[in-house]
Amino acid sequence: MDARLDQETERWLRWDKNPLTLESVKRLIADGNKEELQKCLGSRMEFGTAGLRAAMGTGTSHMNDLTIIQTTQGFCRYLEKQFSDLKQRGVVISFDARAHPPSGGNSKRFARLAATTFITQGIPVYLFSGITPTPFVPYTVLHLKLCAGIMITASHNPKQDNGYKVYWDNGAQITSPHDKGISRAIEENLEPWPQAWDDSLIDGNPLLCDPTVSINKSYFEDLKKYCFHRSVNKETKVKFVHTSVHGVGHEFVQSAFQAFGFAPPEAVPEQKDPDPEFPTVKYPNPEEGKGVLTLSFALADKTKAKIVLANDPDADRLAVAEKQDSGEWRVFSGNELGALLGWWLFTSWKEKNQDPSALKDLYMLSSTVSSKILRAIALKEGFHFEETLTGFKWMGNRAKQLMDQGKNVLFAFEEAIGYMCCPFVLDKDGVSAAVISAELASFLATRNLSLSQQLKAIYVEYGYHITKASYFICHDQGTIKKLFENLRNYDGKNNYPKTCGRFEISGIRDLTTGYDDSQPDKKAVLPTSKSSQMITFTFANGGVATMRTSGTEPKIKYYSELCAPPGNSDPEQLKKELNELVSAIEEHFFQPQKYNLQPKAE
Repeated sequence: MDARLDQETERWLRWDKNPLTLESVKRLIADGNKEELQKCLGSRMEFGTAGLRAAMGTGTSHMNDLTIIQTTQGFCRYLEKQFSDLKQRGVVISFDARAHPPSGGNSKRFARLAATTFITQGIPVYLFSGITPTPFVPYTVLHLKLCAGIMITASHNPKQDNGYKVYWDNGAQITSPHDKGISRAIEENLEPWPQAWDDSLIDGNPLLCDPTVSINKSYFEDLKKYCFHRSVNKETKVKFVHTSVHGVGHEFVQSAFQAFGFAPPEAVPEQKDPDPEFPTVKYPNPEEGKGVLTLSFALADKTKAKIVLANDPDADRLAVAEKQDSGEWRVFSGNELGALLGWWLFTSWKEKNQDPSALKDLYMLSSTVSSKILRAIALKEGFHFEETLTGFKWMGNRAKQLMDQGKNVLFAFEEAIGYMCCPFVLDKDGVSAAVISAELASFLATRNLSLSQQLKAIYVEYGYHITKASYFICHDQGTIKKLFENLRNYDGKNNYPKTCGRFEISGIRDLTTGYDDSQPDKKAVLPTSKSSQMITFTFANGGVATMRTSGTEPKIKYYSELCAPPGNSDPEQLKKELNELVSAIEEHFFQPQKYNLQPKAE
């Protein structure tokens, strides 16, 4: 191992031109700190289908100038193989506001180095001059018909992280086998090319174009097509507070409100300007709920606002909270907001499309661990619903396939507060979701309805869908494998469980092995992956539960939902039943004592 580490260290000293990261390697060598050197240079970040995500810092295991150059060189060579017209079409690159002073790394610098790589190879680059939301990159790929897009962002990760997110020419995130191909190309192009470090080359270069003004204009023009009640928005008495959680969202959400005829939302002053230190929050992730929204609630109480809209730092996700009559704030779960937005987009579409035959080409999508509420709405209203694997890369690619067949994809969502309300972005978009949520709330107010009341009305009409999700922490891959193998050989070899406590199991789908007992040939329809664990249990009482491993964290997650048919209107009883089902799953399937699993910290 030492020989490999010595080789990596020697190459790093030769190739790294960033004084801060170079110095820190030299210091580790001088101190004889083998352990730290091993951490920095013992492994290389994995390029997966979400691209790269890691802490900023020194060495091949971190995001820094050199690893960005190496990654982009590999990506560039891979694109040259895939697209004969790469030099005509080019790529788009943008970035968020993250920075890490100790290593001199920041998103803007990474974006400039990536642009330098392409431009020195004669490939046009559309590089945004300022920060943008992540959805602006897939939007630009489609709008300008480019070959690929790169967004430098770590989304809602902790402040020391950064990431490199890649879109294909269809405007969706890459899927396999591109990740493997790009990985190989990176390995083959590790040595920086002659001009790799000279990012001053791009300034004034005819191959560099700044799309900021034109893309801003066309994005908000396209967004206006999803505004159904401009006069209601102009007159509305509903007040909104918006937080961008120290990220990029502020001015873009202000522009979106303007595009819909709204007065601007009140911005949380402490959080509206980008700040890579994220000083007011422990984690900059609105999915964490009330902790991240404390300042928003305080401002809303002061300004008598009823609705809080919160984006994550790269503005591709959205959380919504509403003040209840009791004075309490209710933060909607990703599934609840998915139900509201799905219902709203369908209702608005139906008003404009009276021809019932148009329904046969209408689609909504959600990921397999998200609520099945869209399926219930689709069944009753007569449009199509499809389920994809977890993650927007699957929904984006599937949406594109359907659109290429002339279908109309109205909406897609995942429970992790991601919403695709306008198919001109084939990824989650927190900017469009924010203003569409505002229009929904303003419209409901004209009927004297709150979001909470409308959500209840949806459940009464289409059946209650109550969800509960959590996770256990487990750092040992062997233990995780044992736990899932135990479920596959529950009572004897190759027998899945037939019950879980008092709950009878009516169906099993295992996307690790490709087994699905609901299919005539017992083979799963959705793509399978041997490298991750995922089993879905369907219960006779209308419950569905999925257990899966996380691709990015040492967690075994579970997602559970109880779907009741319309007319069963006792949500408290359903909640009680779901809680009992979840307890049974934890006790019999997770067996935390036996496997020494740590529960999620509340």
